[in-house]
Amino acid sequence: MQDSVADDRRWMQRALRKAREGSVTLGCTALRGTTLYSTLQPCGMCSMAAIRAKIGRIVYGAGRADVHDMYFADRHLQTIDFIRDAYRDDLALSGGGLAAECAALYVAPGANIPQSLQFNR
Repeated sequence: MQDSVADDRRWMQRALRKAREGSVTLGCTALRGTTLYSTLQPCGMCSMAAIRAKIGRIVYGAGRADVHDMYFADRHLQTIDFIRDAYRDDLALSGGGLAAECAALYVAPGANIPQSLQFNR
């Protein structure tokens, strides 16, 4: 059983891991007043983790249009859609700071990546 828990954590995205670590460190499940910083606009899973953890603010660098679309399973949904649908008007979202520098860490939009090497497909 312990191995499967470790395997699950290994595949957990960084935003999910950080929300979990913050909850443990602060001894609470509501992380209101905290900020999640990310080099890339959060995907659906990370957006939902931030909503569930009651994180107060998300700041990201590169947006979806700045990177290859393989990074997002829900191509038609934006982070703000998840926030709105969860009625989280207390969750602030801002992006674009250092967008070019952050985007350089990822595969460029339209890059010719073989389907077998892409994920979230």
